Amino acid sequence: MDTSSPAVIATPCTAQEPAALKRQRWTVKQKRQIVEETLAVGASVARVARAHRVNANQVFYWRKLYRAGRLGNSAGAIKLLPVTVETSPSAPPEIGCERSSTPMLGAIHIKLGHAHIRIEGSADPVLLRTILESLRG
Repeated sequence: MDTSSPAVIATPCTAQEPAALKRQRWTVKQKRQIVEETLAVGASVARVARAHRVNANQVFYWRKLYRAGRLGNSAGAIKLLPVTVETSPSAPPEIGCERSSTPMLGAIHIKLGHAHIRIEGSADPVLLRTILESLRG
C-alpha cells in the first residue's frame, strides 16, 4: 500500500461558490441606508448588519463616518451654527501685541431653539464644553 501520495477528496462545485468569494462593494447610498436603519429607536446594529449580510464591525465603521459627515449628505453630521461677533462697549480694545495678566472680560450668548445661555466674564472652556455637549443631547 502506497501511503506517500496525499488523499484527494472530491467535492462538488456549485455555481454560487465563486460569487461567494467575490468581495461585496457598497455604494455610498447603500451604506447610508444601512446606517440610518441602525439609528432608528430600538434598532440593533447586529440585526441590521445580519439582514444586509454585512459584518457588524463594518456597520459600526460606517456609522462613525456618517456621524463625521464623511458618508455623503448625512443628517447625523455635525452642523455649524451661525456666529456673530460683537465688540462690547465696556471692554477696551487690546492695544499692541502685549497680553495683560488679567483676562479680558466679555460675554457669550448662545441661543438654541430650546435653550438660551449667557456667560459673562471669562468663560471656563471645560464648563462651556460640558454645557454644549449636554444641550446636544
